[in-house]
Amino acid sequence: MSRTESIAARPRPASSCERAAIVEWAGRLGAITAGALALHAGMSVASSRAKLAGAERTGLLRRASPLRGSDALYTATRAGLRAAGLSALGPCHVSASNATHLTAVATVAAALERAYPDHTVRGERELRYEETQLGVQLASARLQAARGRGRALHRPDLVLWPPRREALPTAVEVELTVKAPRRLEQICRAWARARCVAGVVYIAPVPVEGALQRAIARADAERRVVLVPLEAVIAVASPARVIPPAAAFTRTPT
Repeated sequence: MSRTESIAARPRPASSCERAAIVEWAGRLGAITAGALALHAGMSVASSRAKLAGAERTGLLRRASPLRGSDALYTATRAGLRAAGLSALGPCHVSASNATHLTAVATVAAALERAYPDHTVRGERELRYEETQLGVQLASARLQAARGRGRALHRPDLVLWPPRREALPTAVEVELTVKAPRRLEQICRAWARARCVAGVVYIAPVPVEGALQRAIARADAERRVVLVPLEAVIAVASPARVIPPAAAFTRTPT
């Protein structure tokens, strides 16, 4: 099973390729917006809205707007997932509590694709499925579970897979809110120990940066974990790299 293409897509007529690609992207990420699709596909926002509406009319996508005044989110329906060969991932559920995060993750994914056209960007849903199927850690961190009852896996929001199979991926975390200091430090320390990734990039807005910087320092994870402003990623409008490539991370001895 290929680590980035383990869920095969079915052959489709040429006339439906564009719509199928949109549905597949939504299915892999979980949810997308018109703005994220515009950046992903290199089209206008108006055009991406029309294409999303068309896929919704055919029953391949579902539209959700749980937050007033925010961008609508589109998720693949069960029919859309079947058409894309992604039924195993299951539908993504959008709510008022996760809508803002889903929107940011889709935007960051599109920006990373633009900044790293030779890499492959995959979401947490696909990583979870592949790790479960293979029974190995591909791009996740192992941290101490509550009350010392074994260890649990912490998966990133996105994974940036390099073009060379032997190279390690970069984990990407989109952090919009401040977690409890002890929890954040625990996660950063787990990432510092993780050897299945070249390094970890935290993408966060200005109000969250301070807490993240403190957690990274307390976990002694500066060589493995870096912080990038969310605003810098969202502002990507040309193929200019905004996060360090995997080779920039210094590997510490095991």
